[in-house]
Amino acid sequence: MCLAIPACVEQLTAQNHAIVNLSGVRKEISLALVEDIVPGDYVIVHVGFALQKLDPLEAERTLAMFAEISALDNNLS
Repeated sequence: MCLAIPACVEQLTAQNHAIVNLSGVRKEISLALVEDIVPGDYVIVHVGFALQKLDPLEAERTLAMFAEISALDNNLS
């Protein structure tokens, strides 16, 4: 099973690279597999690569679901 996480692009760095925000964690990723990415866009990230650009509303919904799952998990612990 693979997990791809929505991340917000904060800044473009070297050619085909960007800094993204993954729930507060900033990480440099490769943009080699996607086109026309600008700061503020959401991308799906897997093992350091942006796989595709994501609709901002869909990204927010997905991140809200992850937060809900995490809260439920914390309540069960």
